[in-house]
Amino acid sequence: MIVALLALAGLADAMYLTIEHLSGRSVRCAVVTGCDAVLSSSYATLFGFPLAAYGACAYFAVFSLAVCIMFGHRYLRFPLQVIIASMFVMSVWLVGLQIFTLNAFCFYCLVSAALTLAMTALIMYDLLPVARRR
Repeated sequence: MIVALLALAGLADAMYLTIEHLSGRSVRCAVVTGCDAVLSSSYATLFGFPLAAYGACAYFAVFSLAVCIMFGHRYLRFPLQVIIASMFVMSVWLVGLQIFTLNAFCFYCLVSAALTLAMTALIMYDLLPVARRR
């Protein structure tokens, strides 16, 4: 259930960034500076679509799978793990881009990375033998 709630928060974050990007509005960050630099960089789109839109799709898939697993569809655990692992790898790459290439940070992107890290930790915990004895 915690993974589903984290995915829902990530979906809201990604949808906000997608809507702002597609509407052409500038995203303002109060906590860190550089949101506009990150979100307007060439790394912010892939095949003409904002990366946040792909993130929204991934968060929706995670939410959907987590809810299905809560209702007893345990066979969906592996696809959930694969999607979250892919999101984790992408988040590490994107945070690395912010640090080493862009020298700017996007608060909303960092929130997304933190949510993905939390989901990854929960999935890793679930893979431990102690967690399986429940």
